[in-house]
Amino acid sequence: MPVPWFLLSFALGPSPVVLSLERLVGPQDAAHCSPGLSCHLLGGDMLCLPGSMVSAPGPVLVPTRLRTELVLRCYEETDCGLCVRVAVHLAVRGHWEEPEDEKQFGRAADPELEEPKNASLQAQVVLSFQAYPTDRCVLLEVQVPAAFVQPGQSVGSVVFDCFEAAVGAEVRIWSYTQPRYEKELNFTQQLPDCRGLEVQDSIQSCWALPSLNVSADGENVHLVLDVSKGQHFGLSLYWNQVQGPTKPWWHKNLTGPQTITLNHTDLVPCLCIQVWPLEPDSIRTSICPFKNDSHAHRNLWRVAQLQLLPPQGWRLDAPCSLSAEATLCWQAPGGGPCQSLVPPLPRENVTVNKVLEFPLLKGHPNLCVQVSSEEKLQMQECLWSDSLGPLKDDVLLVETRGSQDNRSLCALEPSGCTPLLSRASTRAARLGEQLLQDLQSGQCLQLWDDDLGALWACPMDKYIHQRWALVWLACLLFVAVLFLLLLLKKDHVKGAARGRAALLLYSADDAGFERLVGTLASALCQLPLRVVVDLWSRRELSAQGSLAWFHAQRLQTLQEGGMVVLLFSPGAVALCHEWLQDGMSAPGAHRPHDAFSASLSCVLPDFLQGRASGRYIGAYFDSLLCPDAVPTLFRAVPVLALPSQMPDFLRTLQGPGATRPGWLRDRVEQVSRALQPALDSCLRPPGTQETGFEMRPEAGDRT
Repeated sequence: MPVPWFLLSFALGPSPVVLSLERLVGPQDAAHCSPGLSCHLLGGDMLCLPGSMVSAPGPVLVPTRLRTELVLRCYEETDCGLCVRVAVHLAVRGHWEEPEDEKQFGRAADPELEEPKNASLQAQVVLSFQAYPTDRCVLLEVQVPAAFVQPGQSVGSVVFDCFEAAVGAEVRIWSYTQPRYEKELNFTQQLPDCRGLEVQDSIQSCWALPSLNVSADGENVHLVLDVSKGQHFGLSLYWNQVQGPTKPWWHKNLTGPQTITLNHTDLVPCLCIQVWPLEPDSIRTSICPFKNDSHAHRNLWRVAQLQLLPPQGWRLDAPCSLSAEATLCWQAPGGGPCQSLVPPLPRENVTVNKVLEFPLLKGHPNLCVQVSSEEKLQMQECLWSDSLGPLKDDVLLVETRGSQDNRSLCALEPSGCTPLLSRASTRAARLGEQLLQDLQSGQCLQLWDDDLGALWACPMDKYIHQRWALVWLACLLFVAVLFLLLLLKKDHVKGAARGRAALLLYSADDAGFERLVGTLASALCQLPLRVVVDLWSRRELSAQGSLAWFHAQRLQTLQEGGMVVLLFSPGAVALCHEWLQDGMSAPGAHRPHDAFSASLSCVLPDFLQGRASGRYIGAYFDSLLCPDAVPTLFRAVPVLALPSQMPDFLRTLQGPGATRPGWLRDRVEQVSRALQPALDSCLRPPGTQETGFEMRPEAGDRT
């Protein structure tokens, strides 16, 4: 039993219904019609040329409805293919015009004039069929007896067997008469694939048809072709456009199995995939899996482009059809929103890849095109900016014309359309009289004109130039204020040039170690660094107390982006172990001005809470302390040996990007040379005489 065409849509879902189809034997096309009508097929295929519509001379036959069925055309029992049967329903349109004599006397003036009313009607019906990649047109001649000719009534149908099509193809059918009296009928449908057919054993191409699956992985889309190893097949990617023919994009012959990878940006709703075995007369399977994919729809707008076609034409280029509207807008310099010119200008429905015309007299760089879909702005292009230069500081005047020669003018501004000569506090209102004079003297460019109004672009350059004197005066005042601020901050700049702050913390193990620390501090002052050490602040240390003095110096150093240097010695290591074990130092065990014992109460929390990195650095002197003696807690920051690791030590103190390779090498030699005698003195055995001294910074470097 034949299956009606409308049932085929249920066969295309995830779980398709299996269809059983009628078989037609033989390759011949045929035509048959409803009882009472006569019809036959005229010759072979013809050219599809609908031509223009013409007026009907009297009653004529016209197509009113298309009905289709899917059948099998078989050449042998197991050699069949899908075929589309098309039925065209016909009706009578128009009337016989009565002669003047008959209207006057109520009868025919000439018996011969009665014959046309009793004659049969004859029509030539064209069927146009399109299924990628083939097109066919056939011509059917139909004759209707006089008894059936009733204006406005259906007379029956004519059936054509049949148009061959590939499994899974999308087919389009048109029908009209020749000559054409009405708009042609059209019909589009997707054929089922092999999965939805009960007759797979009769269609040879379904036996080894490649299976196609689509999967996504991150930014890539994979087309997985389930093809037996070594099987040769063709793969084609094409854009299935509603407006116009299909457009091939990519084609290749491959050998299975294969996985084709596409980028997500290549996906658009009309991208279809066709696959077929490389065998004679093989059937092609086509799917369009991205029709309803939201990402594919976003990609379509991303690849669409507006193009200006001189003098006033434009075109929206896109691989797929779009449902959108285009409007003109005015873009003022400064990056504000583009202001719509609807009304007075109309909206335009967009047809992709088709040239459209602007209703304009002249172009302007500030005129832009906005394309919207479902009331959402999708794209905006200022098409004239390339040919006419950048945006201009012009004001757009909108002229509205009413009855009896009444007209009004307003200036389009971000706040709306401001009437000229109004008391509004806008630029156009303040310059209303001047703009009116410019318009009357012909200094404004007319962009659009019709019976309802006009658009004018008036330049504002000359009014802007009048304000340059005030601008220059403001600039001079600004320079004077800036110069004054620089003078006031001169001392601050000098102080900042002294360099980064470094707070040295150490344990005064003995007089020799104190001299070594003083030598290091004096050498670091030459880098330049602003060095803080308790050796040079005994008076403040005694007045404030060790804990208060250290807390204030540590806070100031860290706030200025400086570094706290922990100089480890045997005595310092012992104090650290006492704090780590007992949580406090024995009172009175150290001199009142020994800041290291007091500093541990503030230093240890920074290390215990992970805040030390980038704020502290550790150091010890070669041969005075073993590297492993430094407590593990303090190794969270760099702990460097001096003078052997002096380059890294100085580079860390100066901070990133503050040193040049040649400068650093010179300073390393200078500090190491100054440090070596004091270090040798500490290593000399007890009882050896040496003239000792304490190095101090210059007066300007003391803290």
